[in-house]
Amino acid sequence: MRIILYTGKGGVGKTSVAAATAAKCAAKGLKTLVVSTDPAHSLGDSLEVKLTPEPEEVAPNLWAQEIDSIHEMEQGWGKVQHYLTELFTAKAVKDITTEELTMFPGMEDLLSLLRVLQYYKEGRFEVIIIDCAPTGESLALLSFPDMFRWWMEKLFPLKKKAIKVMGPVMQPLLGIPMPSSDVMNEIDNLYYHLDEMKQLFSNKEITSIRVVVNPEKMVIKEAQRSFTYLNLYDFNVDAIVVNRVIPDTVTDDYFMVWKDIQQKYRKEIIDSFSPLPIYYAPLFETEVVGMHMLNRMAEAVFGDETPEAIMYTGRSQVIEKTEQGYRLTIHMPFADKGEINLNQKGDELLIRVGSRKRNITLPRTLLNYTIQKAKFEESSLHIEFGGEKSE
Repeated sequence: MRIILYTGKGGVGKTSVAAATAAKCAAKGLKTLVVSTDPAHSLGDSLEVKLTPEPEEVAPNLWAQEIDSIHEMEQGWGKVQHYLTELFTAKAVKDITTEELTMFPGMEDLLSLLRVLQYYKEGRFEVIIIDCAPTGESLALLSFPDMFRWWMEKLFPLKKKAIKVMGPVMQPLLGIPMPSSDVMNEIDNLYYHLDEMKQLFSNKEITSIRVVVNPEKMVIKEAQRSFTYLNLYDFNVDAIVVNRVIPDTVTDDYFMVWKDIQQKYRKEIIDSFSPLPIYYAPLFETEVVGMHMLNRMAEAVFGDETPEAIMYTGRSQVIEKTEQGYRLTIHMPFADKGEINLNQKGDELLIRVGSRKRNITLPRTLLNYTIQKAKFEESSLHIEFGGEKSE
Protein backbone atom coordinates (compact mmCIF):
# COMPACT_ATOMS: atom_id res chain seq x y z
CA MET A 1 0.00 0.00 0.00
CA ARG A 2 1.04 3.59 -0.65
CA ILE A 3 -0.08 6.59 1.37
CA ILE A 4 0.50 10.07 -0.03
CA LEU A 5 -0.31 13.24 1.90
CA TYR A 6 -0.67 16.56 0.10
CA THR A 7 -0.18 19.70 2.14
CA GLY A 8 0.51 23.35 1.47
CA LYS A 9 -0.60 26.87 2.22
CA GLY A 10 -4.34 27.44 1.98
CA GLY A 11 -5.47 28.25 -1.54
CA VAL A 12 -2.54 26.74 -3.48
CA GLY A 13 -4.73 24.06 -5.06
CA LYS A 14 -3.66 20.97 -3.11
CA THR A 15 -7.18 19.50 -3.27
CA SER A 16 -7.05 19.56 -7.07
CA VAL A 17 -3.56 18.04 -7.13
CA ALA A 18 -4.57 15.33 -4.64
CA ALA A 19 -7.71 14.47 -6.64
CA ALA A 20 -5.75 14.47 -9.92
CA THR A 21 -3.13 12.12 -8.46
CA ALA A 22 -5.87 9.78 -7.27
CA ALA A 23 -7.56 9.85 -10.68
CA LYS A 24 -4.35 8.84 -12.44
CA CYS A 25 -3.68 6.03 -9.94
CA ALA A 26 -7.22 4.71 -10.44
CA ALA A 27 -6.85 4.89 -14.23
CA LYS A 28 -3.87 2.52 -13.88
CA GLY A 29 -6.16 -0.04 -12.24
CA LEU A 30 -5.09 0.61 -8.64
CA LYS A 31 -7.82 0.62 -6.00
CA THR A 32 -7.47 4.22 -4.87
CA LEU A 33 -9.06 6.25 -2.09
CA VAL A 34 -8.76 10.03 -1.90
CA VAL A 35 -9.64 11.40 1.53
CA SER A 36 -10.16 14.95 2.73
CA THR A 37 -9.27 15.66 6.35
CA ASP A 38 -9.55 19.41 5.89
CA PRO A 39 -12.55 20.70 7.91
CA ALA A 40 -13.31 23.06 5.02
CA HIS A 41 -13.99 20.20 2.62
CA SER A 42 -13.71 20.98 -1.09
CA LEU A 43 -12.89 17.51 -2.42
CA GLY A 44 -16.50 16.85 -3.43
CA ASP A 45 -16.57 20.17 -5.30
CA SER A 46 -13.38 19.22 -7.12
CA LEU A 47 -14.83 15.87 -8.18
CA GLU A 48 -18.27 17.36 -8.84
CA VAL A 49 -19.96 14.77 -6.63
CA LYS A 50 -21.64 14.90 -3.25
CA LEU A 51 -19.48 12.95 -0.82
CA THR A 52 -20.35 11.34 2.53
CA PRO A 53 -18.35 10.43 5.64
CA GLU A 54 -17.87 6.94 4.15
CA PRO A 55 -15.93 6.03 0.97
CA GLU A 56 -18.03 6.46 -2.19
CA GLU A 57 -16.99 5.00 -5.54
CA VAL A 58 -16.96 7.99 -7.91
CA ALA A 59 -15.20 6.36 -10.89
CA PRO A 60 -13.77 2.93 -11.73
CA ASN A 61 -11.22 2.02 -9.01
CA LEU A 62 -11.63 5.45 -7.42
CA TRP A 63 -13.28 6.08 -4.05
CA ALA A 64 -13.57 9.44 -2.31
CA GLN A 65 -14.46 10.48 1.21
CA GLU A 66 -14.85 13.65 3.26
CA ILE A 67 -14.32 12.49 6.82
CA ASP A 68 -16.86 13.67 9.39
CA SER A 69 -14.56 14.81 12.19
CA ILE A 70 -17.42 15.14 14.72
CA HIS A 71 -18.41 11.50 14.14
CA GLU A 72 -14.80 10.39 14.54
CA MET A 73 -14.57 12.46 17.71
CA GLU A 74 -17.57 10.65 19.20
CA GLN A 75 -16.15 7.25 18.28
CA GLY A 76 -12.62 7.80 19.55
CA TRP A 77 -13.14 10.27 22.39
CA GLY A 78 -16.75 9.65 23.43
CA LYS A 79 -16.17 8.23 26.92
CA VAL A 80 -13.60 10.88 27.79
CA GLN A 81 -15.90 13.59 26.47
CA HIS A 82 -18.80 12.23 28.54
CA TYR A 83 -16.61 12.19 31.66
CA LEU A 84 -15.42 15.76 31.09
CA THR A 85 -19.02 16.85 30.58
CA GLU A 86 -19.94 15.31 33.94
CA LEU A 87 -16.92 16.97 35.53
CA PHE A 88 -17.77 20.45 34.25
CA THR A 89 -21.45 19.97 35.09
CA ALA A 90 -20.50 18.97 38.64
CA LYS A 91 -18.56 22.21 39.00
CA ALA A 92 -21.54 24.20 37.65
CA VAL A 93 -19.94 25.43 34.48
CA LYS A 94 -22.95 26.87 32.69
CA ASP A 95 -21.74 29.90 30.75
CA ILE A 96 -20.61 27.94 27.66
CA THR A 97 -21.62 24.62 26.19
CA THR A 98 -19.80 21.74 27.87
CA GLU A 99 -19.34 20.04 24.50
CA GLU A 100 -17.25 23.00 23.39
CA LEU A 101 -15.05 22.60 26.45
CA THR A 102 -14.49 18.90 25.83
CA MET A 103 -13.49 19.14 22.14
CA PHE A 104 -9.86 20.22 22.27
CA PRO A 105 -8.54 22.21 19.29
CA GLY A 106 -7.33 19.88 16.56
CA MET A 107 -8.60 16.72 18.26
CA GLU A 108 -11.36 16.16 15.68
CA ASP A 109 -8.91 16.34 12.78
CA LEU A 110 -6.43 14.12 14.57
CA LEU A 111 -8.98 11.41 15.20
CA SER A 112 -10.05 11.58 11.57
CA LEU A 113 -6.53 10.56 10.54
CA LEU A 114 -6.97 7.38 12.56
CA ARG A 115 -9.50 6.32 9.93
CA VAL A 116 -6.56 6.13 7.51
CA LEU A 117 -4.82 3.76 9.93
CA GLN A 118 -7.96 1.60 9.91
CA TYR A 119 -7.96 1.45 6.10
CA TYR A 120 -4.29 0.52 6.11
CA LYS A 121 -4.93 -2.39 8.47
CA GLU A 122 -7.90 -3.58 6.44
CA GLY A 123 -5.89 -3.53 3.20
CA ARG A 124 -8.97 -2.51 1.25
CA PHE A 125 -7.14 0.03 -0.94
CA GLU A 126 -3.80 -0.03 -2.75
CA VAL A 127 -3.27 3.74 -2.73
CA ILE A 128 -4.60 6.30 -0.24
CA ILE A 129 -4.27 9.99 -1.13
CA ILE A 130 -4.88 12.44 1.74
CA ASP A 131 -5.91 16.02 1.10
CA CYS A 132 -4.66 17.61 4.31
CA ALA A 133 -5.60 20.84 6.01
CA PRO A 134 -3.41 23.91 5.35
CA THR A 135 0.22 23.61 6.38
CA GLY A 136 0.08 24.92 9.96
CA GLU A 137 -2.78 22.63 10.95
CA SER A 138 -1.18 19.64 9.20
CA LEU A 139 2.09 20.16 11.06
CA ALA A 140 0.25 20.36 14.37
CA LEU A 141 -1.59 17.11 13.61
CA LEU A 142 1.52 15.25 12.46
CA SER A 143 3.54 16.36 15.48
CA PHE A 144 0.76 15.69 18.02
CA PRO A 145 1.49 11.93 18.39
CA ASP A 146 5.03 12.73 19.56
CA MET A 147 3.78 15.16 22.19
CA PHE A 148 0.98 12.82 23.26
CA ARG A 149 3.48 9.96 23.58
CA TRP A 150 5.62 12.04 25.95
CA TRP A 151 2.59 12.84 28.16
CA MET A 152 1.44 9.22 28.18
CA GLU A 153 4.85 7.74 28.97
CA LYS A 154 5.83 10.27 31.62
CA LEU A 155 2.58 11.18 33.35
CA PHE A 156 -0.21 8.79 32.40
CA PRO A 157 1.01 5.74 34.40
CA LEU A 158 1.31 7.91 37.54
CA LYS A 159 -2.12 9.51 37.06
CA LYS A 160 -3.72 6.15 36.33
CA LYS A 161 -2.26 4.58 39.46
CA ALA A 162 -3.13 7.58 41.65
CA ILE A 163 -6.76 7.62 40.44
CA LYS A 164 -7.11 3.90 41.07
CA VAL A 165 -5.81 4.22 44.65
CA MET A 166 -7.16 7.63 45.65
CA GLY A 167 -10.35 7.83 43.54
CA PRO A 168 -12.73 6.17 46.03
CA VAL A 169 -11.47 8.52 48.76
CA MET A 170 -11.18 11.76 46.79
CA GLN A 171 -14.52 11.63 44.97
CA PRO A 172 -16.70 12.06 48.11
CA LEU A 173 -14.33 14.70 49.54
CA LEU A 174 -14.08 16.84 46.41
CA GLY A 175 -17.60 16.26 45.18
CA ILE A 176 -16.48 15.67 41.60
CA PRO A 177 -16.50 12.42 39.60
CA MET A 178 -13.25 10.55 39.13
CA PRO A 179 -12.51 9.08 35.67
CA SER A 180 -13.60 5.44 35.39
CA SER A 181 -11.42 2.62 34.10
CA ASP A 182 -13.31 2.85 30.79
CA VAL A 183 -12.28 6.50 30.43
CA MET A 184 -8.64 5.75 31.24
CA ASN A 185 -8.67 2.77 28.90
CA GLU A 186 -10.02 4.94 26.07
CA ILE A 187 -7.15 7.38 26.56
CA ASP A 188 -4.77 4.42 26.65
CA ASN A 189 -6.29 3.03 23.47
CA LEU A 190 -6.04 6.39 21.72
CA TYR A 191 -2.36 6.56 22.65
CA TYR A 192 -1.56 3.22 21.05
CA HIS A 193 -3.50 4.07 17.90
CA LEU A 194 -1.76 7.43 17.59
CA ASP A 195 1.58 5.71 18.07
CA GLU A 196 0.70 3.26 15.30
CA MET A 197 -0.31 6.17 13.10
CA LYS A 198 3.01 7.93 13.75
CA GLN A 199 4.93 4.78 12.84
CA LEU A 200 2.89 4.39 9.66
CA PHE A 201 3.32 7.99 8.56
CA SER A 202 7.06 7.83 9.33
CA ASN A 203 7.55 4.65 7.28
CA LYS A 204 9.37 5.92 4.19
CA GLU A 205 8.53 2.75 2.24
CA ILE A 206 4.80 3.43 2.61
CA THR A 207 4.14 7.10 3.26
CA SER A 208 5.22 10.23 1.41
CA ILE A 209 4.36 13.87 1.95
CA ARG A 210 4.17 16.20 -1.04
CA VAL A 211 4.13 19.96 -0.71
CA VAL A 212 2.04 21.99 -3.16
CA VAL A 213 3.24 25.53 -3.85
CA ASN A 214 2.52 28.41 -6.19
CA PRO A 215 5.43 30.44 -7.64
CA GLU A 216 4.83 33.25 -5.16
CA LYS A 217 7.05 34.62 -2.41
CA MET A 218 4.82 34.06 0.64
CA VAL A 219 3.81 30.58 -0.48
CA ILE A 220 7.45 29.54 -1.00
CA LYS A 221 8.49 30.91 2.40
CA GLU A 222 5.78 28.90 4.14
CA ALA A 223 6.75 25.80 2.15
CA GLN A 224 10.36 26.22 3.26
CA ARG A 225 9.32 26.46 6.91
CA SER A 226 7.05 23.43 6.64
CA PHE A 227 9.85 21.48 4.93
CA THR A 228 12.12 22.26 7.88
CA TYR A 229 9.54 21.05 10.40
CA LEU A 230 8.69 17.91 8.40
CA ASN A 231 12.38 17.02 8.35
CA LEU A 232 12.61 17.72 12.07
CA TYR A 233 9.91 15.09 12.63
CA ASP A 234 11.59 12.71 10.15
CA PHE A 235 8.73 12.55 7.64
CA ASN A 236 9.59 11.75 4.05
CA VAL A 237 8.89 14.64 1.69
CA ASP A 238 9.34 13.05 -1.73
CA ALA A 239 8.21 15.79 -4.15
CA ILE A 240 7.22 19.42 -4.65
CA VAL A 241 4.31 20.27 -6.95
CA VAL A 242 4.30 23.80 -8.38
CA ASN A 243 0.73 24.68 -9.29
CA ARG A 244 -0.75 27.40 -11.54
CA VAL A 245 2.33 28.06 -13.64
CA ILE A 246 1.55 30.36 -16.56
CA PRO A 247 2.33 28.35 -19.74
CA ASP A 248 5.03 29.52 -22.15
CA THR A 249 2.41 29.62 -24.89
CA VAL A 250 0.68 32.55 -23.19
CA THR A 251 2.00 35.74 -24.82
CA ASP A 252 -0.61 38.27 -23.77
CA ASP A 253 1.05 41.49 -22.53
CA TYR A 254 -1.00 41.42 -19.34
CA PHE A 255 0.61 38.12 -18.29
CA MET A 256 4.20 38.91 -19.33
CA VAL A 257 5.02 40.63 -16.02
CA TRP A 258 3.51 37.72 -14.11
CA LYS A 259 5.49 35.24 -16.22
CA ASP A 260 8.73 37.05 -15.36
CA ILE A 261 7.83 37.02 -11.66
CA GLN A 262 6.96 33.33 -11.78
CA GLN A 263 10.19 32.54 -13.62
CA LYS A 264 12.18 34.12 -10.79
CA TYR A 265 10.33 32.15 -8.13
CA ARG A 266 10.47 28.91 -10.13
CA LYS A 267 14.26 29.20 -10.00
CA GLU A 268 14.09 29.87 -6.25
CA ILE A 269 11.97 26.73 -5.79
CA ILE A 270 14.53 24.64 -7.68
CA ASP A 271 17.43 26.12 -5.70
CA SER A 272 15.57 25.66 -2.41
CA PHE A 273 14.28 22.12 -2.70
CA SER A 274 16.86 20.35 -4.86
CA PRO A 275 17.46 17.36 -5.03
CA LEU A 276 13.73 16.77 -4.49
CA PRO A 277 11.90 16.16 -7.78
CA ILE A 278 9.73 19.10 -8.78
CA TYR A 279 6.54 18.76 -10.83
CA TYR A 280 4.57 21.48 -12.53
CA ALA A 281 0.86 22.04 -13.13
CA PRO A 282 -0.10 24.83 -15.53
CA LEU A 283 -2.62 27.56 -14.97
CA PHE A 284 -5.43 26.09 -17.07
CA GLU A 285 -7.80 28.17 -19.18
CA THR A 286 -10.68 26.98 -16.97
CA GLU A 287 -11.05 25.86 -13.36
CA VAL A 288 -9.93 22.34 -12.46
CA VAL A 289 -13.28 20.74 -11.66
CA GLY A 290 -14.60 17.34 -12.73
CA MET A 291 -12.86 14.16 -13.88
CA HIS A 292 -11.96 15.52 -17.33
CA MET A 293 -9.99 18.47 -15.91
CA LEU A 294 -8.48 16.36 -13.13
CA ASN A 295 -7.20 13.89 -15.73
CA ARG A 296 -5.74 16.80 -17.72
CA MET A 297 -3.95 18.06 -14.62
CA ALA A 298 -2.62 14.59 -13.78
CA GLU A 299 -1.27 14.20 -17.30
CA ALA A 300 0.38 17.63 -17.15
CA VAL A 301 1.99 16.95 -13.77
CA PHE A 302 3.13 13.34 -14.07
CA GLY A 303 3.14 12.56 -17.79
CA ASP A 304 4.33 8.98 -18.20
CA GLU A 305 5.59 8.71 -14.61
CA THR A 306 3.82 6.62 -11.98
CA PRO A 307 2.26 9.04 -9.47
CA GLU A 308 2.16 6.46 -6.68
CA ALA A 309 5.91 5.84 -6.84
CA ILE A 310 8.22 6.98 -4.05
CA MET A 311 9.91 9.91 -5.75
CA TYR A 312 12.68 10.52 -3.19
CA THR A 313 13.94 8.83 -0.04
CA GLY A 314 16.53 11.14 1.50
CA ARG A 315 17.29 10.57 5.18
CA SER A 316 16.80 13.48 7.54
CA GLN A 317 18.51 11.88 10.56
CA VAL A 318 21.86 10.08 10.45
CA ILE A 319 24.03 8.64 13.27
CA GLU A 320 27.76 8.22 12.62
CA LYS A 321 30.58 6.82 14.79
CA THR A 322 33.38 9.29 15.52
CA GLU A 323 36.68 9.08 17.42
CA GLN A 324 35.11 10.83 20.43
CA GLY A 325 31.75 9.07 20.36
CA TYR A 326 28.88 9.64 17.92
CA ARG A 327 27.51 12.38 15.70
CA LEU A 328 23.76 12.82 15.20
CA THR A 329 22.96 14.85 12.07
CA ILE A 330 19.46 16.24 11.53
CA HIS A 331 18.76 17.80 8.14
CA MET A 332 16.84 21.05 8.67
CA PRO A 333 16.84 23.11 5.46
CA PHE A 334 15.81 26.76 5.73
CA ALA A 335 16.22 26.81 9.51
CA ASP A 336 17.75 29.95 11.00
CA LYS A 337 20.71 29.22 13.27
CA GLY A 338 19.50 31.83 15.74
CA GLU A 339 16.13 30.07 16.08
CA ILE A 340 17.56 26.69 17.08
CA ASN A 341 17.60 25.74 20.74
CA LEU A 342 18.92 22.39 21.96
CA ASN A 343 18.66 20.63 25.33
CA GLN A 344 19.26 17.10 26.60
CA LYS A 345 17.48 15.58 29.56
CA GLY A 346 18.15 11.92 30.27
CA ASP A 347 17.19 9.90 27.23
CA GLU A 348 15.47 12.84 25.54
CA LEU A 349 16.69 15.49 23.16
CA LEU A 350 14.57 18.65 22.98
CA ILE A 351 14.98 20.64 19.77
CA ARG A 352 13.16 23.92 19.32
CA VAL A 353 13.11 25.65 15.94
CA GLY A 354 11.20 28.90 16.06
CA SER A 355 7.72 28.13 17.34
CA ARG A 356 8.03 24.36 16.83
CA LYS A 357 9.64 21.89 19.16
CA ARG A 358 10.18 18.18 19.24
CA ASN A 359 11.16 15.74 21.98
CA ILE A 360 13.33 13.09 20.36
CA THR A 361 13.88 9.88 22.29
CA LEU A 362 17.54 9.14 21.73
CA PRO A 363 18.51 5.88 20.02
CA ARG A 364 19.90 3.20 22.32
CA THR A 365 23.36 3.87 20.86
CA LEU A 366 23.38 7.39 22.36
CA LEU A 367 21.64 6.75 25.68
CA ASN A 368 24.79 6.76 27.79
CA TYR A 369 26.47 9.73 26.13
CA THR A 370 26.02 13.45 26.61
CA ILE A 371 26.11 16.35 24.17
CA GLN A 372 29.63 17.71 23.82
CA LYS A 373 28.95 20.34 21.18
CA ALA A 374 26.57 21.21 18.37
CA LYS A 375 26.81 23.29 15.23
CA PHE A 376 24.51 24.21 12.40
CA GLU A 377 26.03 24.27 8.94
CA GLU A 378 25.07 23.32 5.39
CA SER A 379 21.36 23.14 6.36
CA SER A 380 22.00 20.46 9.00
CA LEU A 381 22.29 20.40 12.77
CA HIS A 382 25.33 18.34 13.81
CA ILE A 383 25.26 17.17 17.44
CA GLU A 384 28.40 15.57 18.88
CA PHE A 385 27.87 13.02 21.67
CA GLY A 386 30.74 11.79 23.82
CA GLY A 387 32.11 11.59 27.35
CA GLU A 388 32.37 8.61 29.64
CA LYS A 389 29.60 6.09 29.39
CA SER A 390 27.57 5.92 32.58
CA GLU A 391 27.19 2.55 34.25
